[in-house]
Amino acid sequence: MANIVAVTACPTGIAHTFMAAEALRRAAQAAGHTLRVETQGSVGTQDALSPAEIAAADAVILAAGVNVDEGRFAGKIIIRASTREVIADAAALITRAATGSPAPAPTPAPATPSTGGPLHVVGITACPTGIAHTFMAAEGLEGGAKKLGHTVKIETQGSVGAGNALTPDDIARADLVVIAADTNVDLSRFTGKRVYVTGTKPAIRDGAAVVTTALAQATVHGASASGGADASSPDFVAQAAAAKASKNAGVPAFYKHLMTGVSHMLPFVVAGGLLIALAFAIGSFQFGDQGIFIYEDKYAGTLGNTLFKIGANGAFGLFVPVLAGYIAFSIADRPGLAPGMIGGFLAGLTGSGFLGGIIAGFLAGYIVLWLTRSIRLPRTLEGLKPTLLLPLLGTLAVGLLMMFVIGQPVAAALTGLTNWLQGLGNTSAGLLGALLGAMMAFDMGGPINKAAYTFSTGLLGAKVYGPIAAVMAAGMTPPLALFLATLVFKNRFTKDEVEAGKAAGVLGVSFITEGAIPFAARDPLRVIPALMAGSAAAGAISMAAGCLLRAPHGGIFVLFIPNAVTNLPMYVVAILAGTVVSTVMLGVLKKPLGANGLPIVKNAPQTANAAD
Repeated sequence: MANIVAVTACPTGIAHTFMAAEALRRAAQAAGHTLRVETQGSVGTQDALSPAEIAAADAVILAAGVNVDEGRFAGKIIIRASTREVIADAAALITRAATGSPAPAPTPAPATPSTGGPLHVVGITACPTGIAHTFMAAEGLEGGAKKLGHTVKIETQGSVGAGNALTPDDIARADLVVIAADTNVDLSRFTGKRVYVTGTKPAIRDGAAVVTTALAQATVHGASASGGADASSPDFVAQAAAAKASKNAGVPAFYKHLMTGVSHMLPFVVAGGLLIALAFAIGSFQFGDQGIFIYEDKYAGTLGNTLFKIGANGAFGLFVPVLAGYIAFSIADRPGLAPGMIGGFLAGLTGSGFLGGIIAGFLAGYIVLWLTRSIRLPRTLEGLKPTLLLPLLGTLAVGLLMMFVIGQPVAAALTGLTNWLQGLGNTSAGLLGALLGAMMAFDMGGPINKAAYTFSTGLLGAKVYGPIAAVMAAGMTPPLALFLATLVFKNRFTKDEVEAGKAAGVLGVSFITEGAIPFAARDPLRVIPALMAGSAAAGAISMAAGCLLRAPHGGIFVLFIPNAVTNLPMYVVAILAGTVVSTVMLGVLKKPLGANGLPIVKNAPQTANAAD
């Protein structure tokens, strides 16, 4: 009698996955062999194989139509086949596995690699917008790993898709996997590998420290700490979730789920906003001052009106369902997507807008996650869960809650917020603009920055355009100020910082606040207050002057689109004033540097070594 383990998986993770598993079970039972099957389906990994079960197995059957990590089966006899081959003749595969050569001694669980020799490190970086933080974190990890003498390959999951993608061979050779992400990343590829999860900021600040910490603290993904727990058990799931949460550099799960939704929502908001801005520009060219009313029915059929409908009814009509859907996806994986999107659509129907969409996304995610763990079906019926039960029950629960419990109260709250924002006087608007501006510069792409941006972007659906104008002006100011400061106060910066200032200027005009991060990381106590003061000034001037912005991104390039910005002269003044304020404060707060790169202390001799 042979002891066999197997993994089944198909591209959709539904029918063939479970049919192949059942065919193997029946064939093994008929032949008198013992068999344990792990299914990698659309609801996640079920009946996961423990390290002890793998170690005791005589052979492994991999019945998969997709890539399956084979690292945990090292040293075992592996029989590979497609799910179709298994369904057609499972008995033949069981016979091949049972008659194979005896297995070698059980392979011990992966040990912590020694830092004495070079290792192969792989990783993934990702941030909500998929632009600056993603690539800066990748650069930090690559530089840190190379500094420690290791080989490294980092995949960037950015706004244009995966870059420098990890291949199955890269993952198989990896001694360590480092995930530096502010959104949820699929870890299924790394089962059996030592994985360490953190945020992008630690990787940007000190990639070598992150790699060193990862070597000491990484745990085997898909296996318990004791090596014998079933990874599908509720206790293990809770332990794994707690362990992952503890590693996320202080970023709560709530924030990661929200940012996953925001990262998928942003392309819809940006595309819609720019199309609306172009519609007004064309309307102004065709109809003069009346072109601002291009959305009215009397302009139906014109190019401007058509572009407005594509942007407002198409892209803007979808951004709340997408936001809600991907929040739920982050929590409950694919089964949460449909209930989340439908909940987001119902938020639009009830008038609860982006606030209702956020609530619908979290409701859908946690309801579907609870249903996934609570519903137990016979193995032959497991395929019904992702295709029938979870979408039906999840959508029913979220839909009823949105229509009868949540929709109307949240709609009233959103209406009240909208009316309050539109009724703000110059002084009150200036205070709100200053607050939003300071938030944008506080952590430059971090949770507080993203909270201000998400709040302002969400209001676009309610036709409130003032906050997003303040946020973009305040977001452009920090890198622009550092560019200007490195020109005016060169003696306050190192040669490397002066060179980095040029890049910061380009990022600043493009509304990529993250260009200021390297400077803030080196001298946070002086740089961050200076940047917050300038951004607060920019945001205050923008809102107090009644500046409105219909395109939520694009930086200085949006300013050239007619009617994209209301009160354009004062908006330019806001950006320039904020830049000057931060530049002056940087010059005051930062001290001149000596030849050794350290601040000059009065009445103290200059030394060639800081330790002298």
